[in-house]
Amino acid sequence: MTEPVEPTSSPLLAGLRGRCPRCGEGRLFDGYLAVAPACDRCGLDYGFADSGDGPAVFIMMIVGFFTVGLALWLDASFAWSLPAIAGVVVPLVFLLVLGLLRPAKGLMIAAQWHNKAEQGRPEDRP
Repeated sequence: MTEPVEPTSSPLLAGLRGRCPRCGEGRLFDGYLAVAPACDRCGLDYGFADSGDGPAVFIMMIVGFFTVGLALWLDASFAWSLPAIAGVVVPLVFLLVLGLLRPAKGLMIAAQWHNKAEQGRPEDRP
């Protein structure tokens, strides 16, 4: 482990890229969505990282909005059959969800670190 490092770039951009929110260089993920135990460059412990279901919910809402709109537009504009619309929309849903889920999770974890977010405790109440 080395000395604490000041971020050289935005922690949020680093999170979108799947990099350490502190140094912007180390890997944030150990696999596709599994968070690494610590940064391999600066040693930041990722024990604080708990994005929960937040990224999945945001991605479902965003992708659902666009794909349902696309399905309705294809039906109204071109009168495609239901199997044809499903043949376009269903693969698009999978591609968008798989493509956006990792950056969204990295962004949520970086936002947690940047804002020093932690779980509330009853003794912290006024």
